[in-house]
Amino acid sequence: MFIIKIKKMKNKLLIFSILILCTSSCNYLEYDESDFLEKDAVFSSFQYTRDFLTNIYSYVPAAFGTIGGDALRSAACDEAVYVDKLSPVHSFNNGAWSAINTLDDRWNYFRGIRAVNMFLQEVEGQEFDELKHNEDYEDIMAQFKYYPYEARFLRAYFYFELAKRYGDIPLITTLLSEEEANMQKRTSFDEVIQFIVDECDAIAPHLPISYKELIKSETGRATRGAAMALKSRALLYSASPLFNKSGNIDKWKSAARAAADVIEKAWDFGYMPLPDLWSLWNNNYSNNNELIFGVMQREDNWFERVNFPIGIEGGGNTGHCPTENLVESYEMQASGLPVAPDAGYEHMDPSYNSQNPYEGRDPRMYELVAQNGAWWVYDEQVECWYGGRSGKPQKNATVTGYYLRKYVDGSTSLKSEFVTSKRHVWNIMRYSEILLNFAEAMVEAYGDPNYKDGYPMSAKEAVDIVRSRVHVDMPPFPNNLTLNEFKAKLRNERRVELSFEDHRFWDIRRWKIADQTTDIYGVDITKKEDGSFSYKKVLVEKRIFKDCMYLYPIPQSERYINPELEQNPGW
Repeated sequence: MFIIKIKKMKNKLLIFSILILCTSSCNYLEYDESDFLEKDAVFSSFQYTRDFLTNIYSYVPAAFGTIGGDALRSAACDEAVYVDKLSPVHSFNNGAWSAINTLDDRWNYFRGIRAVNMFLQEVEGQEFDELKHNEDYEDIMAQFKYYPYEARFLRAYFYFELAKRYGDIPLITTLLSEEEANMQKRTSFDEVIQFIVDECDAIAPHLPISYKELIKSETGRATRGAAMALKSRALLYSASPLFNKSGNIDKWKSAARAAADVIEKAWDFGYMPLPDLWSLWNNNYSNNNELIFGVMQREDNWFERVNFPIGIEGGGNTGHCPTENLVESYEMQASGLPVAPDAGYEHMDPSYNSQNPYEGRDPRMYELVAQNGAWWVYDEQVECWYGGRSGKPQKNATVTGYYLRKYVDGSTSLKSEFVTSKRHVWNIMRYSEILLNFAEAMVEAYGDPNYKDGYPMSAKEAVDIVRSRVHVDMPPFPNNLTLNEFKAKLRNERRVELSFEDHRFWDIRRWKIADQTTDIYGVDITKKEDGSFSYKKVLVEKRIFKDCMYLYPIPQSERYINPELEQNPGW
C-alpha cells in the first residue's frame, strides 16, 4: 500500500514508549512497544505525545539500514564483498533485482511521513491543560515547543532518503485518507529537494544547538546543526551529475553556501573533526564533537558476530571483506602520494613496495581494515595468507585478503564462556562530511581550489583540515595540482574518510561513475619458506551495472495499488 497506517486497529494507535538508558549521565532514544490507545487519548497526553514522536525517530535505521538482515550497502559497491553468498545483497551486484524483487526497499519511509503529518495535525495548539498546575509544567512545554520542528526535520530526512533512491516521488505534507494517498502522482526531484531545503531553513532557527542543557537531556534528537547539514547534503546531491543533467553551476553554488553556513557555525555548535577516529563509531554519543546526527544502538554484539575474523577465538562469520579497490585508495602518509595508478593522479609514491604493502600508509587505513599480520586487540594476529587461520581455504575466510575493523569493536568477547556487548554510534551526519561537501561544491562552482571570496575558506583549506587533524597527519594537497587532479584527489579523500559510512554507494551514483566500479579486487597472499609473504592482486568479482540502476525501481506492489505511480526508466 502506498501509505500504510501507523499500527492502527479500530481507530486505535499503537504507541511506543521510551526506555531511558542512563549511561554517562545521558539519555538515549530507544523504543519499546507499549499499548493501543485512542488517538485523542494519545495527543492529549504529553507523555504519549512524546512517545509518538520518539517512535517516528525509529524509522531512522541503525547501521544505515541493512540489506537482508546483515549486509551494508558497502557490499553493493566497490567497498566490500559480503562472504555469505546467500545474502540478498548479491542481487545488487549480479543484476538480479527488479521492481518485483526489490532490494533495500525504503518505500516504507512513507509510514514515517504519514506519522509526521498526523503528529503535526494533532499537536497544533496543544497545551496539555491537565498539567498546568504541575510544578514542572513550564519545563514540559519548553520540551514540547521543539517537537513539531523535530518532526518536520524527520519528514525532510525521510523525503531525502526516498528522493535519492527513486528520484521523483509523491510529496505529501498533510494527512490524507487512504483513497487520497493512493492517487498521488510523483513530484519532480527538484521540487522535493526544494521542499527539503525550505523545511530546513524554516525549522533550523527553532531547534536547539544541543539538548544537553535542557531539563530532559537527551542525545539523538534533531538539532539546528542537523537541519543545516541535511540541507547541505540535499543540495550537494541536487547539484551532482545524476540530478543536474544541464550542469547548472548555480546548484553547486547553493550547495557550497549551505555547507559554508554549517562551517561558519561550527565553533558555536561545538563541531570539530575528531582526532581519535575510533571514537567516531565506538564511543559515547555525547562526547563526540564531530557527530551532527546519528543513531546510538543498544548494547549488543550483532555487528561483531557478523564481522569478526575467523581464526580469532570466538570469531565471527567474516561478513564484510573490504576490497583491494578501497585499500589501494589510502595514500602513503609521508608523501600523500597514491599507491595505485588509477587514483586519478599520475604521480605515484616510489617508496611504495607492493610486497610490503601496508607499511607507512594513511593511518585511516588501519582503522578500516585488519590486514594480514595485524593484531586483533591484544594477543591475536590475523593470518590472511593461504593456509593461515584466517585465510583460505578456511570456511568463511576473507575473499579479499582483508577483514573489517571499522565499526567492529574488537574488545567485544564472543567467547562462549564470556560473551560481551558494546554500543555503536552510527554516524548519519558528521562535520568532516560537511567540509568535504563544501570542498566539492566550491571547486565545481568556481573551478579553483583556492577560491574563497565571501566564504570562510577555500576548497583546498577545507579538505586539508580533514587530512591534517591529529592522529591522521596526512600532508596537505599539493599546490600544483591541475583542476582535474584536484577533483580526483578530492573524490578519493571522500572515499577514504567516509568509507563504510553509507556514502560511497550513493556517491558513485550521483557522480554517474558506478559503471566504472564493477571490477572488484582482492589480494591472494602466500607465505614463503623464509616467513615473508607475497601479495598478488586478483579479480574477485565482475559485477553488473546497468544505466537504469542509478535509480531504484518503484516497487511493483505499490504500482498495483496506485496506478498513478510511473515506473523509473529501464525497469
